[in-house]
Amino acid sequence: MILAEDILQAHLRIKPFIHRTPILTSERINDQTGCQLFFKCENFQKVGAFKARGAMNAALQIDRENLQNGVATHSSGNHAAALARAASIVGTDAFIVMPKTAPTIKKKAVLGYGGKIFECEPTLAAREEMLNEVVKRTKATQIHPFNNDHVITGQATVAKELLEDVPKLDSILAPVGGGGLLSGTLLTAHYFSPGTKVFAGEPEGADDTYRSLKSGKIEASQANTIADGLLTSLGDKTFPIIQQYVNEVMLVNDAEIIQAMRTIWETMKIIIEPSCAVPFAALIKHKEKFAGQRVGIILSGGNVDLEKVLKLFVS
Repeated sequence: MILAEDILQAHLRIKPFIHRTPILTSERINDQTGCQLFFKCENFQKVGAFKARGAMNAALQIDRENLQNGVATHSSGNHAAALARAASIVGTDAFIVMPKTAPTIKKKAVLGYGGKIFECEPTLAAREEMLNEVVKRTKATQIHPFNNDHVITGQATVAKELLEDVPKLDSILAPVGGGGLLSGTLLTAHYFSPGTKVFAGEPEGADDTYRSLKSGKIEASQANTIADGLLTSLGDKTFPIIQQYVNEVMLVNDAEIIQAMRTIWETMKIIIEPSCAVPFAALIKHKEKFAGQRVGIILSGGNVDLEKVLKLFVS
């Protein structure tokens, strides 16, 4: 069980290695949505995403003997870069299994931090099979991108900072893929701001969390969306937390994601990636739920394949 004290200790542990990211507001967007929005900008985080927090928290807790063998994971991008960076800081190797369809910008980031990439087919089964092979060969410590208590606890520090800087929020919205960020956000709200409701935004083309809550068991992701950071299914650590605490999972289609991303780019003059736009798209789609509220939105990352995304805007 992850306790409030674990979140507090994680924040102290990783503070020297992360940014305390800013919170931005926009009067224009507030007028359009009918509520006060506070955007927690993890697109300005180290490696360009919140993943820097969980990876750093996990890497810092590996004992010296095991650390010599390196760390390993599978990831479509942001966790991969985050773990490669964390490994470079603690002085060890990072072995990263990535789907061959992962954005080039994310592969470059991994290599830039000294990580070693092993490409596989773009399925969860292929990722896990290759990761098992890599771990068996290297004896590296596996740090799962979301189904890991240290990773979840690190991600919980995003909402901790948000609630410290903007207290008494009525609601917080976060994206959900594997559920690490959402689980951490839910635990932070539960412990430190129990009056704050937490909602998740999820793509219709990868709506496994929505379906899992309906069926009561973890469902597979169909992985058919431009939100490439949200293609994985939940884990046995993240699902129970989400099942217990989330207020609602709201679905959006790719057109709605693109429009929300465009609004952020054009109005706030900052770059976010498609996965990052999902909770904002969900709020726009269901703005009547949040009318008059103070709402925090976690902007999860800004690692964009510009050539690919700009084509979406033009089309």
